[in-house]
Amino acid sequence: MWHWWHRFWRKWYPYMIYPPSPPLYQSQQQQTQQPTYPPYPYYPPPPLYPPPLTPEEELAMLEDYKKVLEEDLKEIQEEIQSVEKRINELREYLRKQGRQP
Repeated sequence: MWHWWHRFWRKWYPYMIYPPSPPLYQSQQQQTQQPTYPPYPYYPPPPLYPPPLTPEEELAMLEDYKKVLEEDLKEIQEEIQSVEKRINELREYLRKQGRQP
């Protein structure tokens, strides 16, 4: 599970480092009328680690993460049961046909 700071930095970090590029094609007329702009500000890179969490925030985050993991586990268990059921059906079918795998 990704946390909010991963989504934030993944979305905004490229814009903080690289300013928007100018248009590639400009006509001769536009070049003479183009005003000069100040240089883009420099943004420092984001911290490598997430900001420290309070115990309450960490507890809430971990409880949410546990719920997500439990849902994933339930879905995987249901998928395993359906695969086992299909395996048993195919074995029964082959047994009736007289072919053993």
